[in-house]
Amino acid sequence: MHHETPLISILVAGFVLAFLLGAVAHRLKLPPLVGYLIAGVVVGPHTPGYVANQQLGQQLAEVGVILLMFGVGLHFSVKDLWSVRAVALPGAIVQMAAATGLGFGLAWLLGWPAGGGLIFGLALSVASTVVLLKALQDRRLVESTRGRIAVGWLIVEDLAMVLALVLLPAAASVGASDHGGPDPLAAALGAAFGVELGLGGLIFATLAKVGAFVALMLVVGRRFVPWMLHWIAHSGSRELFRLGVLAIALGIAGGAAQLFGVSLALGAFFAGMVLSESPLSQAAANESLPLRDAFAVLFFVSAGMLFDPTIVLREPWSVFGTVFVIVIGKSIAAFLIVLAFRRSVGTALTISASLAQIGEFSFILAELGLKLNMLPEAGRDLIIAGAIISIILNPFVFIFAERLRVRIEGKPAPKPAAEPAAPSPEPAEEPSGAEPTALSGHVVLVGAGRVGGLVAERLRTTGESFLVIEDSEPRIVALRDAGVEVVPGNAASEETLTLANVAGATTLVVAIPNAFEAGQAIDQARRLNPDLHVVGRAHSEAEVEHLRGLGADMVIMGEREIARAMLAVLNEHGVAGGDAAGPPLLRPAPSTG
Repeated sequence: MHHETPLISILVAGFVLAFLLGAVAHRLKLPPLVGYLIAGVVVGPHTPGYVANQQLGQQLAEVGVILLMFGVGLHFSVKDLWSVRAVALPGAIVQMAAATGLGFGLAWLLGWPAGGGLIFGLALSVASTVVLLKALQDRRLVESTRGRIAVGWLIVEDLAMVLALVLLPAAASVGASDHGGPDPLAAALGAAFGVELGLGGLIFATLAKVGAFVALMLVVGRRFVPWMLHWIAHSGSRELFRLGVLAIALGIAGGAAQLFGVSLALGAFFAGMVLSESPLSQAAANESLPLRDAFAVLFFVSAGMLFDPTIVLREPWSVFGTVFVIVIGKSIAAFLIVLAFRRSVGTALTISASLAQIGEFSFILAELGLKLNMLPEAGRDLIIAGAIISIILNPFVFIFAERLRVRIEGKPAPKPAAEPAAPSPEPAEEPSGAEPTALSGHVVLVGAGRVGGLVAERLRTTGESFLVIEDSEPRIVALRDAGVEVVPGNAASEETLTLANVAGATTLVVAIPNAFEAGQAIDQARRLNPDLHVVGRAHSEAEVEHLRGLGADMVIMGEREIARAMLAVLNEHGVAGGDAAGPPLLRPAPSTG
């Protein structure tokens, strides 16, 4: 590529290679971010061939960090954390302390300074949000008690990492003139009181700045930011709304860094938090998701560019020790901690398997450590190597944990109704859809949102035999409270459709608005049951043809339904004559002979 266009070169190389290698990783049942990291290695300076501009890569990665942290803030749920606080809060803290201690010990054996050992240990102690949530979703555990504990545990880890990102620069600045001199606020306070502030004073000054920023966000931001978002939404322009969400995220992050000296990541996190309280938070998350995903890819590619793969050959025992701390040491610590809180072996194994990997926060922390001259470059390489290897191993860790759970607890089987359940200190885990339905000759409804909810209510009142496939926890709870059988999960998954006994069903109604996911569900269902009658939902002619091509017998386009109703009303008032029904709304697929 032309050297005079380094930005375009890194975007082209990063996205194309990330797509290709991410697709390969997905095909191998691995998280796509493994492919993104390897794509970075391919275009990095430590491998032959094209070398991307590392400086531009780091700047693009910084934008990725901002948007990643904004997304974490948008999905931060105090309610979810509070519901499992008794286990997640102390458990995460103790587990992080144990893993940090193990990492610190390994760094000490490698002869690193104490600061580098602390950062190295912290980086090994926190799991990847992306990997953990994907693993739980694939196994339909997000809505279960085990899943909620794991997610709450992750939230505590994320908050601890945010705090670490705030405090480390203050700690590194003690007596370190190489980092640009003392903190300005600390120097001002020291001059005011005629003393030279040490570590405690610098931490106090840092916390004072963060406290001022947090207070401003809670007092002013939580009112002004949602109001601004509503004002933008009332403009009726989706383009402006999307741009407004990004402007809020980047503007608050940049303002926080310039005015309060806090990190861009922390500013973005609080921007997401204040937006999460708005009724439009879900829309904001959806509109910012494509750009967040794109820059997250560049973030992982940039992390891979920094990795020197020869470290696996040069220091194999160091790599082995790093992976051991992540996969074995951290898992054993989490397992024992969960058991100490008198939870079941199954819950302990799920939590320990979920945490047996590291990811995005570890990379952010490693980069900060390098900037502060606290972490040696070998530490960053070991962290990235540990991340890649642990993410690849994570699916196998889950398989091993499940087999071990079955061996210890015994394979769950339906018990006679008269047999009382054994008492347990752990709350009974709600049905998660892990057992196949007993229904046959039934209707399978995919999605219970605005459209699917009405369909479900009609089916329920008419006494039709049906179940719902749904992945939203509030809807799952509401449906179960109404006595409706629910299979939690993604209908595009063959396993979920098998649990819903699509092979024995008569009809599939796909009521979700996303045509891509709907098409995947229809395609999978048609393979399981060629005689299934499939009804789909679309918003355009292109979507109609897409769903028909994948096997839908009928596709209902909402806009036509609205137009027909309007024409019917106009016809009643003598405004429009002729056939009020207009074009057919149910589009039967052509006969295949």
